[in-house]
Amino acid sequence: MTTTTKESSSLKVLHSLECWLPLTETWLYNQICYLPANIISHAACDREEHLEQFPFKNLHTRDKGLGFLRKWEGWLRRLRLRTYSGFKLHVARKVGTRILHSHFGNIAWQDIGIARRGGLKHVATFYGHDVNRLPRTDPSWHNRYAELFSSVDRILCEGPYMASSIMRLGCPKDKIQVHHLGVAVDKIDYHPRTRSAGEPLRILISGTFREKKGIPDALQAIGELNRDLEVEITIIGGTTGEPRSLVEEERIRKIIADYDLSKQVRLLGFQPHAVLFAEAYKHHIFLSPSVMAEDGDTEGGAPVSIIEMSATGMPVVATTHCDIPNVILNGVSGLLAEEHDVPALVEHLKWLAEHPERWGPMGKAGREYVEAEFNATTQAMRLAATYQALTSTSA
Repeated sequence: MTTTTKESSSLKVLHSLECWLPLTETWLYNQICYLPANIISHAACDREEHLEQFPFKNLHTRDKGLGFLRKWEGWLRRLRLRTYSGFKLHVARKVGTRILHSHFGNIAWQDIGIARRGGLKHVATFYGHDVNRLPRTDPSWHNRYAELFSSVDRILCEGPYMASSIMRLGCPKDKIQVHHLGVAVDKIDYHPRTRSAGEPLRILISGTFREKKGIPDALQAIGELNRDLEVEITIIGGTTGEPRSLVEEERIRKIIADYDLSKQVRLLGFQPHAVLFAEAYKHHIFLSPSVMAEDGDTEGGAPVSIIEMSATGMPVVATTHCDIPNVILNGVSGLLAEEHDVPALVEHLKWLAEHPERWGPMGKAGREYVEAEFNATTQAMRLAATYQALTSTSA
């Protein structure tokens, strides 16, 4: 009786992804796993990786699915006779889902057929490259997004800047909802930073080697700062193997060589989330000067890493790029510069080095703001309310 009552009061949601789950997408894991108990989540994807980092019991992977279904679907999609995943539609019907939540705009367009054929409410979240880079590099996405916007029930995005960007792509305003990504504040220790006399200024950088991360600007600023101040730098992240990522790696290594920073820079490559935090507590400042790339790629909203680092009590130096000003409060929890303004980055870093007494108040303000606006538990409750509102208006 208890089980029946629980099932009748619960809502099943199918999360559609391409891959479960890259190391850099802890924010997506939190978004799903922090949902309240009355939301029963399933996830369907084409392939899986890093299950040891992101365990999830209701995971359905096409590459592990029924052999005949996998071959049939591959044939249909190669011939462009179908854009949606028959495997995901099969999962949606099998588990009895009522909501389809597509993660990334391009996946949401592919999922239109699933929502229609399954009679599902359709939620799509945009995150970054899907907002600006895709439509700029491939104009066909303008028509694809027009199709998506006409059929989808709700578009979620990280902040007002991204919301305005999606509106410019043609999405009706009343379908767009700002929904902050949540971080696991309950698992992030708060340690205001201090610096002992004579101790080097330790600066942490984290991000995939892509132009939008602004890592060359960060290193150039540190190189200038290093003329007058002893610094140590740790970079967590690396290349994806894509041509654009390899080009960015060359730029990064060249700047390290040009400024003779090789002895001060530690290149750790991609690391598990736990390593990022372990390193964070050893550093004084987080530097994340995101920019718009030449191909139009942007953060879309804001890097989740700056939310997490702010939650640890670390001052953040970043840029006014996209929704970053809605995450880092300029002069309160961190300092912001315009994109590609290396002299301003130098001045911000120098000011923080000269005013360590401001680190504590900045760290406290950052932590409090993250707790209020980016708490994974709170944001999961808000997401659940969005799901429930959509199903309550079902015809």
